[in-house]
Amino acid sequence: MQLLNGNDFIKMVVSGANQLDNQRVRIDALNVFPVPDGDTGTNMSMTFRAGANEIKDLQDEPISVVAKKLSKGLLMGARGNSGVILSQIFRGFAMGVEGLEAVDASQLAHALKNGAAIAYKAVMRPVEGTILTVIREGSDATGNYSSGDLTIEEIFKYFLAACDKSLQHTPELLPVLKEVGVVDSGGAGLLEVFKGFDGALNGKPVELAHKPEEAQPVLAVAGTGEEGYGYCTEFIIRLEDNLVETFSEQQLKKELARIPGESIVCVQDEDIVKVHVHTLKPGDALNLAQRFGEFLKIKIENMQEQADHLGNTIVGVDDKTATAKHKEVALIAVAAGEGVEKAFRELHCDAVVAGGQTMNPSTESLVTQIKKLNADNVIVLPNNSNIVMTANQAAQVLEGQVNVIVIPTKTIPQGLSACVMYNPDDSLDNNLANMEEAKNTVKTGQVTFAIKDTNIDGVDIVKDEHMAICQGKIIASDPDRLEALKKTLVCLVDEQENELITLIVGQGVNDHEITEIESYIEDNFDLELDIINGQQPVYSFIVGVE
Repeated sequence: MQLLNGNDFIKMVVSGANQLDNQRVRIDALNVFPVPDGDTGTNMSMTFRAGANEIKDLQDEPISVVAKKLSKGLLMGARGNSGVILSQIFRGFAMGVEGLEAVDASQLAHALKNGAAIAYKAVMRPVEGTILTVIREGSDATGNYSSGDLTIEEIFKYFLAACDKSLQHTPELLPVLKEVGVVDSGGAGLLEVFKGFDGALNGKPVELAHKPEEAQPVLAVAGTGEEGYGYCTEFIIRLEDNLVETFSEQQLKKELARIPGESIVCVQDEDIVKVHVHTLKPGDALNLAQRFGEFLKIKIENMQEQADHLGNTIVGVDDKTATAKHKEVALIAVAAGEGVEKAFRELHCDAVVAGGQTMNPSTESLVTQIKKLNADNVIVLPNNSNIVMTANQAAQVLEGQVNVIVIPTKTIPQGLSACVMYNPDDSLDNNLANMEEAKNTVKTGQVTFAIKDTNIDGVDIVKDEHMAICQGKIIASDPDRLEALKKTLVCLVDEQENELITLIVGQGVNDHEITEIESYIEDNFDLELDIINGQQPVYSFIVGVE
């Protein structure tokens, strides 16, 4: 093929989306830290699927039109840092083919190189050995190789090989990748997209290896009394080898119903089990399921939050979007866990978007919630390092409509501390300065379980043990989560400088454990203690010290 037109490009994109979706679990597993937050493959897959859905029904459009619509779909569907960078790569690609009906090999190479340039510009501090390196080195090599005599298939084959070569070299650029023995997960996800492209170009488009997930009713009621709607909880587990033959879907349904849970769906396909349940206690459902195997995917949505927003019928921006009463400044936070959400609401937050580790919200979900706040200025607290770029992208989307200010909080304690310093009666500038200063004074620790055996920074980590994480660094692995928490506290606390410990307790932690750790803190540290029953997933404990 000498020219790549819009129809052929659509086939490439759909094939790329399928290939990435088929490999997303493997890409998730490449995340270097052994914490249960391997979500790069899932984030990239959901991002690219949003783009593919935007263009899949187009017919006989110029490649410029297709690329622009793809870029829009990726932009709004972007989740996590890897998803945002992926969207920026194809934004640059769309700019590179602007005004063209079709492209030849040289023009295709130019568009890919422009994709790399735009992606680099989108990242404040580009890190080599990542997805950015793979697209840059792959497109640079292809640009030097391209000529008008090459076919589209030939140039793309060369490009794919160059990207693969770059990916295999990423451990030499990022020591942590080499230490754990993996390549960069974002670069690996990008390569899968391009493998799908290549398959379509050569008459072998990739098909989905599984049926698309069925959409679940968002507002189905799990609890209709005073306790509210609860959480729409979905997860996929891989059964332990010795349980594949004996596992009973009906028995698991009965146990989930006792939590209690409603709208229960449980489907087994060999060693894979997918579960959907509405419950007021998602942590109990996850603890129950973990007896049978390892989680491949977890998604928890607060249905009460969704119901509250839909139930607010004050003036809407359009027929589908209900908004709140107009105000000058509003606060929005990203958080997971009923108690954590409540804490943010009590500290002046007008809205809390469900999300966090393993549950990164999309650009579109943030844009929608910001619009609903109906404020001239909206302060966004991402509360996770993997959500900051998405929040910034949402701010760019709304530029000229709403003044969106992202305070780059990277942990829940940073976000809570920033909220404490917000004064509704003070000026916007003073609030921003005070909130920024507050978040910088907080040290954060976490305790979570390990999903694999490995060694990082000299620490031997054992699968299923509890890791003590201090300021983002794993410092210990211990069978007892309370012992892991104690090691985290010792690492964080400096009694000469610190005055307050905020302990956020996660799902599954019992009252006895809370009492024990409270006594330990009182006996060993002369600091004020604030305990929040956060009910957050993934992390048994989150600690803020300031």
